[in-house]
Amino acid sequence: SPNTINYFSNDDGTWRTDIFYNTLGTTYVPIALEAARQADPNAKLYINDYNIEGRSAKATAMLNLVKSLKSTNVPLDGIGFQCHFIVGELPSGIQQNFESFTAAGVEIAITELDIRMTLPSTPALLQQQKTDYTTVISACQGVTGCVGVTIWDWTDKYSWVPQTFSGQGAACPW
Repeated sequence: SPNTINYFSNDDGTWRTDIFYNTLGTTYVPIALEAARQADPNAKLYINDYNIEGRSAKATAMLNLVKSLKSTNVPLDGIGFQCHFIVGELPSGIQQNFESFTAAGVEIAITELDIRMTLPSTPALLQQQKTDYTTVISACQGVTGCVGVTIWDWTDKYSWVPQTFSGQGAACPW
């Protein structure tokens, strides 16, 4: 499995302030990737983030970061997409966005897929959820360079969703 660093930018595409950014500025990402490559030359190195699945300022900022890193030969093998969605509210252009990243020279993976709903679940919500899961997984399958999909958990019993989003859950496809 890949080793990942999290590059959590703001949704407007600006860098999020944290200890790494405040101390090293934007250089912390290449520093981390270079250090990881030195520690394990055979590891796949990924940047993992959320809200970059569809066309947005944040996705554009990530794509620009990928292009910048690749142009300066910083080791980067892939981008992980944390797909935490709401039933019936998938971002548009997922497959095209995935293709933009693979065209920039990295493989991609859906690293954290869940699609939550307002509880209680209903047959209509479950049907829409099935459609949404099919759409997301098909988008990955439709992109050469999308190497896999990981569902966030194996059961809703241990899901992070109800604790984070009050009144929501049933995010797993089973």
